[in-house]
Amino acid sequence: MSFIWMIIVGLVAGLLARAIKPGSDPMGWIMTIVLGIVGAMLGGFVAGLIGINADGGFTGLIFSVIGAIILLFIYEMIMSKRNV
Repeated sequence: MSFIWMIIVGLVAGLLARAIKPGSDPMGWIMTIVLGIVGAMLGGFVAGLIGINADGGFTGLIFSVIGAIILLFIYEMIMSKRNV
């Protein structure tokens, strides 16, 4: 059950990050889920660095979205350099 929950939270975090960050990010559902899951890992790491417990709930979702937005900016920088 935790694997399914991880996919659902990853999808929600990825969708929220793509909705908040301006610009076009052409990626499908699978990449959005991966973005949310990896963003949750990055967000948890950032939360740990500043001393906040983000092990679930609303705080965990917020830091997941923050991590996913950071990843979207990194993705955008890589893709813009690749297309030049």
